[in-house]
Amino acid sequence: MSRMDGFTLTRARTFTLAMLAALALASCETVQTTQPGAVGVERQQSMLLSAGQVEKSAVQAYQQEMKKAAAKNLLNRDAAQVTRVKSVAQRLIPATAAFRPDAPKWAWEVNVITSGDVNAWCMPGGKMAVYTGLIDKLKITDDELAAVMGHEIAHALREHGRERMSQAYAQQIGLSVVGAALGLGQGGMELAQIATDVTFNLPNSREHEVEADRVGVELAARGGYDPRAAVTLWQKMGQAGGGAPPQFLSTHPSPQNRQKDLANYAARVMPLYEAARKR
Repeated sequence: MSRMDGFTLTRARTFTLAMLAALALASCETVQTTQPGAVGVERQQSMLLSAGQVEKSAVQAYQQEMKKAAAKNLLNRDAAQVTRVKSVAQRLIPATAAFRPDAPKWAWEVNVITSGDVNAWCMPGGKMAVYTGLIDKLKITDDELAAVMGHEIAHALREHGRERMSQAYAQQIGLSVVGAALGLGQGGMELAQIATDVTFNLPNSREHEVEADRVGVELAARGGYDPRAAVTLWQKMGQAGGGAPPQFLSTHPSPQNRQKDLANYAARVMPLYEAARKR
């Protein structure tokens, strides 16, 4: 084979890979993941991965995390804390119907991990964990706990994990094309690993966090928890760790802007809170 033939084949392979990547990216669908609710969150989102793909990978990643916690005897050690966290979840989960009718029927799982980290998270499909550091270090009230959990549930409702995984997967496709063209191999990421990365290693965008704040206060209000607790919660979190917020809040706007936004949206959903208290 001549040098020109080899060069031609390389160009053909690169063109083919590029076309495959372009077709994959073109297959992105624009979706409206949730109803706007009283807080009016209605941004449309572009998804490369299907909801089924993401939920399956999230289940796998969640099981791995729970297995690791159990192996270290860190899973659900305090029965009173577990009961408290699950009681809050039981009031918030029905409220998710205001944003998407399918959500209350998800295969929800809620666990408590013994850790000094001030943290909580909710994977796609309703796989949740709350860390004891959040409860113990902040001396958190039930209203504030509902604010945290509502915020994390909002990420799942809005399918921020799926959106971020789609972005990460698209980037990986691009890297695979370049790597294959240079003869470096494709080295694709497993979706379960992407799910783990977006949950623990990669911060949410500011846009995602603001949406989760607003949807979260409405979930808390509909569950019968005072939505104004989101403001006091953030103040406590801002004082944790010498005045810096926990890592999972690192992409939020300035403290003053965030407190103002939370206060405004908490006021907007106060009628929902008052109605829930009367039930």
